[in-house]
Amino acid sequence: MRHFINLDDLSTNDLKQIIEYAITLKKQYKTGEINNSLKNKTLAMIFDKPSTRTRVSFESGMVQLGGHALFLSAKDIQIGRGESIADSAVVISSMVDCIMLRISSHKDINSFAEYASVPIINALSDESHPCQLLADMMTYQEYNQTIKGKIVAWVGDGNNMCHTYMQATKVFGFALNIATPKGYLPQQSFIDKYADNINLFTDAAHACKNADLIVTDVWASMGQETEQKKRGLAFKDFQVNDKLMAKAKPDAVFMHCLPAHRGKEVSASIIDGGQSLVWDAAENRLHVQKALLLYLLDKL
Repeated sequence: MRHFINLDDLSTNDLKQIIEYAITLKKQYKTGEINNSLKNKTLAMIFDKPSTRTRVSFESGMVQLGGHALFLSAKDIQIGRGESIADSAVVISSMVDCIMLRISSHKDINSFAEYASVPIINALSDESHPCQLLADMMTYQEYNQTIKGKIVAWVGDGNNMCHTYMQATKVFGFALNIATPKGYLPQQSFIDKYADNINLFTDAAHACKNADLIVTDVWASMGQETEQKKRGLAFKDFQVNDKLMAKAKPDAVFMHCLPAHRGKEVSASIIDGGQSLVWDAAENRLHVQKALLLYLLDKL
C-alpha cells in the first residue's frame, strides 16, 4: 500500500508518471470525455483548518472520476472530541478507499498512515504541502517542458511550502535559492538533509538573480495571525515585485500557492501580470490530484 505524505516518498519516475497522466486527464476534462475510473470509490477528507482549493479540487476530482468524497471537519467526527488517531484511522479506513488529511500536525498524519488500511494523502501539514508542489511542477512542465537544471528562487518564510520545494530539488533536479529574513529559515533538519541542493540568502535580490522561477507564500500562515505586525516588518524587503522579478531571467515565471495578499508578499503587477502561472497552478491542483488518486488506488 502506498501513501503520499512527503513528496520524496515516491520515486522520480512515479512522480513524473503522475504528472504526465494529469496532463492527459486535463485534456480529457477540457474535451468533455468521461472517466469513471473511481466509480464506487470513496475518499474521506479530514480537515482541521479552512480550505478553498484543497476541498474543491479533491471533491470535484472524485466526482469527475465517478467516485464520492466525504468532507469531515474536526467538529464532525469524534477525533475532534478526543478519540485517538489510531482508533479513528482504523475505523474510517475500514469504510472508505482513500483518506486525505489537511491538518496542522505532520506527526498525526504519519500516525494516521501507521494505523490506516487504505492510502493516506497529506493535503497540507505544518511540515509540507506535496500536493501543491505536484501542481506547480505540472504547471511548469506545461509552460517550459522540464524544470531539471533550472534555478528556482523561494522568497519569504521558510515554511511548509519551502520545505516541499527543498524536497523537490532532489526529485526533479533543480537548484533552489532560499531567501528569508534572519530568524525565518526552514527547519534545520531540512537544511541538513537538502544542503547539497539549496543555497541560503538573506537578500532576496541575490537569490533571484538569473532564476527561472520565483515562488513565494504568505508571510503569516494560518495560526500565526498574532505575528502579522512583527512579520510585516521582518519581511518588508521580501515582496516579489517588478524590481525583484527583473533580477530573474527575462522568461522567468512566478508562482504562489494561494491565498495571496497583494501589496504584501507579492505586488498586484506580478501576480496578475504576464509572468504569473498562479492561476494555472491552482487549476492544476484538480487534475494532478486526480492522477495521484488513480496512482494510489492502482488505476493508472
